[in-house]
Amino acid sequence: MNTVLVFLEAKSGEPTRISLEALAAGAQMAAATGAELAVAMVGAATGAGFEMLGAARQVFAIEDPLLSEYTADGFTASYAQLIEQVKPEFVVLPHTYQVRDFAPRLATRLGRVLISDVTGIAMDAGKVTLTRQLFQGKLNGHYHAVAHAPTLLSVQAGAFRAEAATVTQASVTTFTPNLDAASIRTKPGEPFRAAAQTVDLASAPLLVSVGRGIKDEANLPLVKELAEALGAELAASRPICDAGWLPMERQVGSSGQTVAPKLYLAVGISGAIQHLVGMKGSQCVVAINKDENAPIFEIADYGIVGDLFEVVPALTAAVRKAKG
Repeated sequence: MNTVLVFLEAKSGEPTRISLEALAAGAQMAAATGAELAVAMVGAATGAGFEMLGAARQVFAIEDPLLSEYTADGFTASYAQLIEQVKPEFVVLPHTYQVRDFAPRLATRLGRVLISDVTGIAMDAGKVTLTRQLFQGKLNGHYHAVAHAPTLLSVQAGAFRAEAATVTQASVTTFTPNLDAASIRTKPGEPFRAAAQTVDLASAPLLVSVGRGIKDEANLPLVKELAEALGAELAASRPICDAGWLPMERQVGSSGQTVAPKLYLAVGISGAIQHLVGMKGSQCVVAINKDENAPIFEIADYGIVGDLFEVVPALTAAVRKAKG
């Protein structure tokens, strides 16, 4: 039977959120093609993180002392060896900085195709169709695999829902690659440490995002109060961050963070394509804008055409009342 093999990244021994999104994408692909789903992650088979991987028929723990710290050489060699053993039809990876570093090398070593930043998977005439965005989301490209298996693909953050990654239980198999210390030509530097104030919008279930319709920095407390009432994180479109009204870490869009919350409340955001690219994976989009022709309404599930300076305070009061 064909296999879809998903490689996950771990942080503190547990799969990252974008890795679970990649797992959801792999599960979708396996279900559509009738293939078995296999998952692999670097780490000891006894690690607690492997208990979260019940979506697969096969789970591989890739163990070797040379993989204790990330190197492109070590990961490329070990992943290539597991791929040779499993012989999957498709290999799915999360589209992270680490994957961008080694995935082209992995594809080249295997002599196979890599389709990066995939946002959609569908079946077309019995063939798997992969969708990725072009020109900052202005166009969608659709791809069919025509080369010999496996086809490698990386999944864009927020394009698939991590919550969808559940099916059946599986035992963990230890895979020990044949690695030579002399072949590890690079030495890892100090781990990247994000600033203490950095906000991970990608993992927030509720977001209130503000755009230039707020007019002035002095008006931001209006939106902050709504976010606090909802228990949501505050986000923004690029003009707000470029103006310095909110830190860049709160920017959503093609040059900011890609998010997929359960609720995305867009306040005074017109909906430029660069912004939509970063949030259109949201489960429910509510837009408040006084321009009834604003592009944001084209993707909104609920739209409120009105002055945000009237709507937002009323909405905040209603939320507080409902919460008691």
